[in-house]
Amino acid sequence: MPEVRICNFCGSEIEPGTGIMFVRNDGTILWFCSSKCFKSFKLSRDPKRLPWTRRYLRTLRRSRGAR
Repeated sequence: MPEVRICNFCGSEIEPGTGIMFVRNDGTILWFCSSKCFKSFKLSRDPKRLPWTRRYLRTLRRSRGAR
């Protein structure tokens, strides 16, 4: 059965047969669900500051829970 992967940038699930695989020079494999995530990663954007990512929602929940 094909494995469901998680996007290394936004945290969403990637369906089998889709997405972008990026291999760093050290051999680390990174998976991205879309070109939007891949380009944001290459531009060194912080996923915790972009409202459309799951990581943003996770940090938002944690900050509301700390209050």
